[in-house]
Amino acid sequence: MNSSVRIPAAPGAAAARKLARAVQRVTSTALGPYQSAVVRIGFSLTWLLFLLCEYPHRHELYGPDGPWSWDMAQKLIANNHAFTALMWSQSPVWFEVVYGLAIVSAALLMLGWRTRTMSVLFMIGVLSLQNRSIFMGDGGDNVIHLMAIYLVLTRCGQVWSLDARRDARRADRVGPVLWGTLGACLTALTFTGELGGGWLLIFWGLLVVHALWWAAGRYAPGHPRVLLDVIANLLHNAGLFVIMAEVCLVYATAGWYKIQGSRWQDGTALYYPLHLDYFSPWPGLSGLLASSGVIVMLLTYGTVAVQVAFPFTLFNRRVKNVLLAVMIAEHAAIAVLLGLPFFSLAMIAADAVFLPTGFLRRVGRWAARGRARVLGRQDDADADADAAPRKQPRQEEQVRTLVE
Repeated sequence: MNSSVRIPAAPGAAAARKLARAVQRVTSTALGPYQSAVVRIGFSLTWLLFLLCEYPHRHELYGPDGPWSWDMAQKLIANNHAFTALMWSQSPVWFEVVYGLAIVSAALLMLGWRTRTMSVLFMIGVLSLQNRSIFMGDGGDNVIHLMAIYLVLTRCGQVWSLDARRDARRADRVGPVLWGTLGACLTALTFTGELGGGWLLIFWGLLVVHALWWAAGRYAPGHPRVLLDVIANLLHNAGLFVIMAEVCLVYATAGWYKIQGSRWQDGTALYYPLHLDYFSPWPGLSGLLASSGVIVMLLTYGTVAVQVAFPFTLFNRRVKNVLLAVMIAEHAAIAVLLGLPFFSLAMIAADAVFLPTGFLRRVGRWAARGRARVLGRQDDADADADAAPRKQPRQEEQVRTLVE
């Protein structure tokens, strides 16, 4: 006779184990590596193309020839305490330096070269130009403004970057030089009084954190480095969550505000922008689309329905993916029909945070094979196609020990 008795598990034991596994995953892994990479590439590419496209008009947009004069910008920044490096000097040479650094940082961030450093410089470039002339932007610029700040928190160079291809076993000499140079510049700005308040604490905090990261990796690769990895993963996951929440907030508010408009209620809202000369790069195409009242009505109601419904579909993968494809197609149509390519690129880059990992990996394989055909190196294509975020088993085991 079997006298063994199975003792039932405590009612909360299963829930506690699930919570422990969730905490372990959040602390030991930087989630969404492909999504954060495509957001990094999308926004840096959008900003880079915008800066290059507007290069001939840069002085009218953000420079000394703009309608928003130096005195007006100085008074506004004195009140709202916004950050912009362009207010440190009225010299035309300084403006060219800042504009050039914005272009270089956007290009290097897109390529994924020293992403921790470039994400900070990218944020500095975006804030410096946009806060200098706040009335020169639109909705797409506002999204880039916010995402430039959020990207600093993320580990967005895990895949599809030059950082991911760099041999981690080799000593890093470039990183300390870059941060040492930035530290010298920050020290000079601190003593001259050009930078103060909260932004001074933010930039010094970033410098100290990266100095600790480098020192721990070089001199204390055990538990101190693991603890910093845990903190970095938490910041990355929090930043990625904020990006997702921001996208949902944008669509939810846009959709609900549209519902209150009479033109959206009667289904004619899209008819009017299609007849504005300023938003009609292809008048024939816009006129053809606006000539059908049924199509205009369906697109008007469909836009509102998709924007309002999208945040509620995140827990249903299939429906979410369908609406995501519809929204990306909608922004592509806006770029063509209304002549707003940079706004559309910014919104598509924001939407990309919800793209499925499997789809992004397939896109990565297609891109790697296409590059291999051009360069004639199939071995590199196979390696890139199977590329995945680097894992450090020993550190992950230590993290698991700390969590459990």
